Amino acid sequence: MHRLYAWLRGRPMVVDGAWAALVVLLSLVSQYREESWHRIGYFAITALIGCLMVVRRRWPTLAVTAGLGLGLLQVGLGIAPQGSSIGYLVFTYTGAAFGTQWVSRLALTGGLLAGPLAVLEEHWTQGDSTPTGRSAAQQVFVGALLSTPFILCWAWGRLTRVRRAYLTELEDRAERLERERDAQAKVAVAAERARIARELHDVVAHNVSVMIVQADGAAYVMDNSPAQAKEALATIATTGRQALVEMRRLLGLLRTADTTEEYVPQPSVQELPELLEQVRTAGLPVEFSTSGTPRELPRGVELTVYRIVQEALTNVRKHGGPNVSARVAVDFGDRDLNVVIEDDGRGSTDEQLANGGADGQGHGLIGMRERIGMVSGSLDAGPRPGGGFRIRAVLPLRAGR
Repeated sequence: MHRLYAWLRGRPMVVDGAWAALVVLLSLVSQYREESWHRIGYFAITALIGCLMVVRRRWPTLAVTAGLGLGLLQVGLGIAPQGSSIGYLVFTYTGAAFGTQWVSRLALTGGLLAGPLAVLEEHWTQGDSTPTGRSAAQQVFVGALLSTPFILCWAWGRLTRVRRAYLTELEDRAERLERERDAQAKVAVAAERARIARELHDVVAHNVSVMIVQADGAAYVMDNSPAQAKEALATIATTGRQALVEMRRLLGLLRTADTTEEYVPQPSVQELPELLEQVRTAGLPVEFSTSGTPRELPRGVELTVYRIVQEALTNVRKHGGPNVSARVAVDFGDRDLNVVIEDDGRGSTDEQLANGGADGQGHGLIGMRERIGMVSGSLDAGPRPGGGFRIRAVLPLRAGR
């Protein structure tokens, strides 16, 4: 039944043709007493009404205007309403449901005039010698009563038009919501990819730089101090394993459906001493200090602080030059958390600060700004007076849960 309904819905002329054939058949078998020439005219009008009913939805303007003309012609010829007059009700409905605004008004006007014209046609047919036996008030009532079905059909057509417009609006809204959902999904995927790219950059840049420094040191002291070379190789192995663990964790997010951070352990401020110890082992002296009252921080702020310190110290090792040292200061304020990372190395050029990231130089600063922006903070990075480089991050604090 569903397939049959869908097939018929896609072929409205077939349905209209079936109804038209039924109306024409009932009209032809009905009994009436007109003269022969009336009978011929009635057959012609019936055939035209049937044809117009078939094409009424494809050409509603033609069906309504031609149907109104046939109705006036039937009144003019004095042909009484018969079974085919049902078609006039169909044309009134068609004008309201499928026609333009002026066609709808024309259908309503024709429906309002149908009853009075039928009363006048009856009066003309009977003539003055055969009175109708009704008073003027009764004739007005009969005319209004005959127009009622046309008005009801017109109202039904308007209701159909409104319902069809409402369904169309719902379909458009569903398609629009689907497009918006797809767009939001793409944005979410892009944001997740950017987050994972930042994580991978921090992990790889930090750990690989430590491994490079240790490998260079091991090669330098291999002959003179095998013990130090062995210690450096052990640090390389430990750092490589740690990098692999973090990379597996990040790549595992891409393979699972649940990618929320609620179930993934993230580095925090409490792990900064371990990070600084690893950096000192790699040969970079780092001084660490805290001020204020330490307290629980939002999860996003914890990760941002850790990654900023990690990336800043990685940049010190890569760009600070020989005999460089660094200082990390964390200040727990009432409303903000201030993090300062500075060194006494050779710093960075203005060109690297302005065009960083195009060739890999300065990409860490871009990642820092993105991380700070995600927690509505601010970042100030640039050469330090007297030499070196200084990074200051200010992150807004919220009460921890």
